[in-house]
Amino acid sequence: MTQTQTCSYPQTIPEDNHWWFATRTWAIETFLDALPQKNNLDVLDVGCGAGNMIHHLAQYGRVRGIEVDARPVKIAQQRGYDVRLGDATQAIPFPDASFDLVTALDVIEHVDADEKILQETFRVLRPNGHVLITTPAFQWLWSHNDELNAHKRRYTANELRAKMERAGFHIARLSYNFFLVFPLAAGMIALKNLTGKNAALKSHHFNDDAYQVDMEPVAPALNSILRGVGQIENSLLGALNLPLGTSLIALGKKPERNAARANP
Repeated sequence: MTQTQTCSYPQTIPEDNHWWFATRTWAIETFLDALPQKNNLDVLDVGCGAGNMIHHLAQYGRVRGIEVDARPVKIAQQRGYDVRLGDATQAIPFPDASFDLVTALDVIEHVDADEKILQETFRVLRPNGHVLITTPAFQWLWSHNDELNAHKRRYTANELRAKMERAGFHIARLSYNFFLVFPLAAGMIALKNLTGKNAALKSHHFNDDAYQVDMEPVAPALNSILRGVGQIENSLLGALNLPLGTSLIALGKKPERNAARANP
């Protein structure tokens, strides 16, 4: 492993303040903080966009990123991040066994070849390295927001587990996320589908960056409340796996020997 390199990362970006992104980040940190080795890691963020998670991942070591779209790659590089153009559905542009930790945060739902990304992630991980995946849950929660963000699918826990295991990973932990807001979110999506309002939604952006995740804006007071709900949920997530949620979060481990792969 290489030692952590000092970088002048921006310490905050607009989406960090949004309750959804904050709740996801807390869940990611809860999973990663439980790793037996969590310092001075070589980290790769697959599908990193403009690098919006890199300043969070930097607490675990040296972070590099790949992204298939040249526009956010340029923004990430202007921010001082080590990000390069690359398509993980073809080949991650790093040698075998290059990383201790690979993240793919709301990435695999965007592509047809989701299992290819998992296979490539397995390849570039060192033995005993970890992959952390987040992705939307339950196809019946499909909404216009999925279309705005060019999603191909949503997953159940069993589907995600099976695909990760076929790639060779042992599942260290798998949980749903956004459990406490699940009834409200499911009800709102069902109502919008019934009334046709999902089809009328427009794309919203936090600012004029060339690359931002589409997310409906939230009033400041409601955003504060939902952030508080997210903090409560994260306390639960620290102790147990959640049975339902609008998203999934999974931690997989590459076994010591490649011979353990389920699908060599």
